[in-house]
Amino acid sequence: MPWFIIHLMLHFTVPVVLAKFAFPDKWKSISLVMVSTMLVDLDHFLANPVFDPLRCSIGFHPLHSYYAIAVYLLMFVVPQLRFVALGLLIHMGLDGLECLRLALIR
Repeated sequence: MPWFIIHLMLHFTVPVVLAKFAFPDKWKSISLVMVSTMLVDLDHFLANPVFDPLRCSIGFHPLHSYYAIAVYLLMFVVPQLRFVALGLLIHMGLDGLECLRLALIR
């Protein structure tokens, strides 16, 4: 299985597993919120090509910039935005791991 397929699957499974174990009473709604943060990848449509398996998203796409990540960290402080922020930070963390993997194979 190509690595980028595993990477995409992690974007869905990590938030769900985290919600299931950390918030067992409300895991479905929290999972839905965190998985919906995958919409942050819409900024990939601003790039040419839209998909490049060898491109690091962090620092390249606007919603994956270091400034955006700082905003996501600040959002985590606001209780009403905490699960959105957590989903975005998980997303950025997984993309950061992908960047590390790409750096290691080059």
